[in-house]
Formats: sequence, structure tokens, C-alpha cells
Amino acid sequence: MPVVVTQRIGQMFARVGVSGCLHVVDLDAVDDDAGARRREVAVGADEQVVIASIFKILLVLEFARQVVAGQLDPQERVLVTADDRLGGWGIAGCADDAEVSLRDLAYFAMSVSDNTAADLLLRRVGADVLPMLAAELGLPRTRIVGGPRQLVEMMLADVGARTEADFARIFPTLPVERVRAMRMFDPAHTTSSTAREITRLLGLIWRDEAGPPEACAMVRGWMGRQLFWTRLAAGFPPGVRVAGKTGTLPGLHLEAGVAEYPDGGRYAVAVFARAAQLATRRIDVDLAMGEAARVAVEALRGD
Repeated sequence: MPVVVTQRIGQMFARVGVSGCLHVVDLDAVDDDAGARRREVAVGADEQVVIASIFKILLVLEFARQVVAGQLDPQERVLVTADDRLGGWGIAGCADDAEVSLRDLAYFAMSVSDNTAADLLLRRVGADVLPMLAAELGLPRTRIVGGPRQLVEMMLADVGARTEADFARIFPTLPVERVRAMRMFDPAHTTSSTAREITRLLGLIWRDEAGPPEACAMVRGWMGRQLFWTRLAAGFPPGVRVAGKTGTLPGLHLEAGVAEYPDGGRYAVAVFARAAQLATRRIDVDLAMGEAARVAVEALRGD
């Protein structure tokens, strides 16, 4: 891949004040007869990074595999109570108890990145299974450390808060250096991976190689229903279907997904941006991520 492409992407990241990792790969083209290497654009693609909610792709994949295997009933009902709520979107924001199916927990976890739904689904699937799934799929640098509840507990401990209300009060008063030192930002202490491994995971799902075809189709369907569109999806023209999963922490803007073109071209994308500012809403960063993804894909399509 010409150096000019990676330089251009680096300039896009610099323009909005972020450092970034990117990996884009053509899911159907290979460079040699063995299929060992695929055409790609890589910028820091092998850097170990925190992936936050992107881990939910593995979670719903394991759920779908267990459903297809007959180990779980997707219609099994789950009562979500006040004690289960972790805050945020979806059922996490409900004021009253809610009853949903396991399948709908997977939908909420993917469509609006519902942490409560993901936590409940993880309990049912089995947290110990996800590291084994990552190993099975050839993702040696993808490490899963608990789920959303464990992340919240880690955050509370790191700022000396007993409750989420305490955390909300204390966190904004902390200096940036103290925040950056929290374990949730350290790939060695929380769920992390590399951009290259995440695109490998997506490729396995899109080629029906991550499990039974029915299970892979479920995951593709849930990713296609994600409601957040300002990152990867915003970078591509009408007619290109983008299925993705975001991940967000203060100062971290992440998304992984697949862009599918009308001519059949399919491209797995992982873009991870780290900003100096700790804001979680930066539309300029989001749009730069989508632009970088499009430029990388267009470079592959133009080869």
C-alpha cells in the first residue's frame, strides 16, 4: 500500500488532535495462493489498545453459537431490576423493572451498546467462555477481562467512589493525569486487542468461519442495526452498507465494522482514536474516523 495513503490518514487524525490506529482489509481478495495475506491498509494496526464495548461482538457471537447449538433458548425471559442497571442507553435507563428475552438483550447490547443488557447476557453465556472463543478464532492478543460490571467496579475503585453517584461527582474534578492513570485506559488491565485482530474477527464472521453460518448471520444482522452513525457510516457514500460496533470511553473513540459495496466488495474496518481531551462526544473525531476508513477502502478498491 502506497505510503501516501497512510500519511494522508495520519494527517486526518492529526487535524482533529488524536492519535489513531487503523486496519482495513479486503475480505475477499488475497495476495497469494495460500491466502495467508490479504490486501490491507495498516496504521498502528498491531498496537495493543483498549477496545471497550467492541468486545460485545465476541459476546453476541458466543451467544449466537450457543443458540444454534441448542444450549440457550433465545426466547428465555430475563427480569431486569434496579440492581442490574449500570446506567447508559437502552434498558439501562429504564425507571421500572423490565422483562426481555435473551435475544433482545443481544439486540440492545449491539444496537445502542446497552451495558446492562451486555452484562446480563454475559452472565448467561458465561464470562469464562469468551477468552476461549478468542483463542479458538486465532486472536491471541485479544484479552477479555470481565464485562461492563467489572469495568464499572474498576472505575469506582480507581477514584475511591462507593457508588456511581459518587463517581459522577468525583470524576470531573480529577486532573487529566490522574484520569489517564486509571486502569480502564491501560490495555494490560482491561479488555483489549489490536485493530488487526478485530478485522480478523469481522472477516471470520462475514465469511461464516466464526461458527455455524446461522450464528454468523445473527451477528451480522445485529451489527447492521446499530443506531450510531457518526463514525464509520458517516464516511461512506449512499449505497454502501455499513454494519458496525462502537466503543467509547473518555478520550477514546472506537469503531469496528464492515463496509459492503453494491458491487459485492466487502471491507473490514477497525479505527481506534485517542484524543487528548476526555470528552466522549467529539463529532469532529467521529467524522475523521469515517473519512479515514473511506480513504483506506478507496485505496484498496483502486489497486
